[in-house]
Amino acid sequence: MSEETRLAFAHPEDRAAAMAGADPLDRISLRDHLVEVEIGAFQAERDVTQRVAFNVVVEVLPLSGDADDDVDRILSYDRITEAIAAELAAERLNLLETLAERIADRILREPQAARVFLRIEKLDRGPGALGVEIVRTPASGDTEPAAEGQQPHPLVVWLSHDAQNSDHLKGWVDQLAARGLPLIFCVAASRPGVPAVAEPQAQRRIDLLAMEQAAWVLSARAPRCVVVATRTELDWAMKNGQISVWAPSRIVLDAVGGPGHAGDDGLELAQWLATEIGAESMIAIGGTLPSDLPFPAQSLPVDRAKL
Repeated sequence: MSEETRLAFAHPEDRAAAMAGADPLDRISLRDHLVEVEIGAFQAERDVTQRVAFNVVVEVLPLSGDADDDVDRILSYDRITEAIAAELAAERLNLLETLAERIADRILREPQAARVFLRIEKLDRGPGALGVEIVRTPASGDTEPAAEGQQPHPLVVWLSHDAQNSDHLKGWVDQLAARGLPLIFCVAASRPGVPAVAEPQAQRRIDLLAMEQAAWVLSARAPRCVVVATRTELDWAMKNGQISVWAPSRIVLDAVGGPGHAGDDGLELAQWLATEIGAESMIAIGGTLPSDLPFPAQSLPVDRAKL
């Protein structure tokens, strides 16, 4: 067996040692860290968890002065497991490659981290372990994510089926846009046109798709509204003044601990989105919002909606 072949299947510790160079850095490692998680691009991997193994080696820059046995001065093992847990909790992912990149990026934000070797393997998808391994160093010009106070806080507006078909729709869009807040519309599906099935997960997807159809109809009736399906698209739209109408399937199905069902009219789903993205306020035209939402909320009848 050649050395390259041996290293390809060896633990990342061996690869780190082989790439250390003439002046090697200290290394810390995490071996065989197992987590049960829902991940994968195939339908069979939806709504089930599988065992995923993480093996991580981090090369660390030397401290200035003595560590004095102080855990707060070093890159600890906890920071590695916390990086894994944080990315697993952020959203459901299809690809191990995406998860690996995000975990490596989070670890490399640590001041001491100079290079990370990361292997992730699915243990339950075949007769052996299926995985990816990456090696990453900090990119030049890396910056910390924007602070919470810099994140946009939108106005979320839910429209009933009658509101979507109102002659006042375009006027409402103009009035709401004039408020100067990022604007996201959420829409109800037309219930008589939505098939009903006995299997809950199938019904959930049918309801979400029906809302997406309604979103496209709304964008055709009000061309200022652009259909968006991912959190990345929503974030970009909020920061760049684009009015969005939410197609919910991707975000809902990829959410960790997200809503288990779409609801009869999508109003609960819109409340969930507003809470998740830190809405400034919410308006329901043609529906009734609860009084205990964590932001100002207003419920308006379709025939007397005054914005």
